[in-house]
Amino acid sequence: MEYVNRVKYMNTNRQWLLSKRPFGEVGVDNFEYTETPIPQPGENQVLVRNLLLSFDPTQRGWMEDRESYLPPVKLGEPMRAGSVGQVKLSNHPDFSEGDLVQTTGGWQDFVVASPEVGPMGLSKVPDGIQPEMMMSVLGVTGLTAYWGLLDLGEPQPGETVLVSGAAGATGSIAGQIAKIKSCRVVGIAGGAEKCSWLVEELGFDEAIDYKNEDVGRRIGETCPKRVDVYFDNVGGTILEAALNHLNLKSRVVLCGGISGYNATEPVPGPANLMNLVVMRARMEGFIVLDYMDRAGIANQDLLGWIKEGKLQFQVDVQEGFENIPETLNRLFSGKNKGKQLLKIDDPS
Repeated sequence: MEYVNRVKYMNTNRQWLLSKRPFGEVGVDNFEYTETPIPQPGENQVLVRNLLLSFDPTQRGWMEDRESYLPPVKLGEPMRAGSVGQVKLSNHPDFSEGDLVQTTGGWQDFVVASPEVGPMGLSKVPDGIQPEMMMSVLGVTGLTAYWGLLDLGEPQPGETVLVSGAAGATGSIAGQIAKIKSCRVVGIAGGAEKCSWLVEELGFDEAIDYKNEDVGRRIGETCPKRVDVYFDNVGGTILEAALNHLNLKSRVVLCGGISGYNATEPVPGPANLMNLVVMRARMEGFIVLDYMDRAGIANQDLLGWIKEGKLQFQVDVQEGFENIPETLNRLFSGKNKGKQLLKIDDPS
């Protein structure tokens, strides 16, 4: 397969299409590389050249032919993904050629977009904000952590907050917000390096290495007053372990379940859900798209904490259009630390 690395003078649109629905782990063979004519914008539309792509565990669910909060990606269509790009042609009064914008651009060089269409519509990247920030701490990742923790978790000063997937893009921000709210924070991550990063760099009180430690025992040791808020990105056996250590009137926030995204058989649910009854606890899931109309409120706080040095974010930026399918799998192999992105090109 030959990949064309022209960018400055493109006359075709490179794309990675979903060609086969995955069973188990996603591979390159689930996608097909193709080149198509560059689309042209219609009335109140703009043509965007993608520069930076976002990779998120939820993309795995979008490949399945089943009902969800968004329709599945159809076979033969470009894989869905958030992106930051640059306007190349505009038929919309609010956008001009050269504007940096955020949209759902997908795995392709060019996309026709408008503010009213797609999961994220079309919005300008604010002046002075790096595109990497819009795809991470000020984008869906940061908003997920912010609203999931604060609206559903409702952490109070002095409470204990436990976060799984804590070295990931969302978990690392959720844990830091909990520290900002004066909570004791314990993170669960895979490997000594990630656990050290959580404690030494991000300020977590403790970290549990699920690859090398007994998670249930370590939760008991690191959360001696039990868990008031559990922010779950993983599901499976780690969710079950956390439910054994809930405090009275605790809150369990279901953000994701990455442990089961590549499963070939149904993942068993926790066998201890009665703990929610005994501890009068609440467990609730959410989708960040329900909060997009309040993004400005969250980003004001997030940006303020960044400027004050209270909130750090990390991005893992891969490069090369040909590397797009392999980059998705970094999320499921645990190779990424922080938000996974891929750079296609720089702004012109």
